Amino acid sequence: MGSKRKVEVFSAGCALCHTVIDVVRLEAGSSSEVIVRDMMDARSLTRAEKFGIRSVPAVVIDGKLASCCTGRGVDLQVLRNELGKTS
Repeated sequence: MGSKRKVEVFSAGCALCHTVIDVVRLEAGSSSEVIVRDMMDARSLTRAEKFGIRSVPAVVIDGKLASCCTGRGVDLQVLRNELGKTS
């Protein structure tokens, strides 16, 4: 098997952000490295800008903004489907 998938969750600490973090941790399982990026940290903000993230929560999977986060808000079912894909 290859290396672990890298999943980044950009969060402002809101209730919805915590829900998305929980979904990511549950659905990604041990096959992924899950990193929570706090948007209050300047480095996280700079990284978010690299992906064009303008609202949180947002999820990046292996360096690409997840399709669940390209509109307004997060579509949790789309997120679950994306995390269920094998790399």
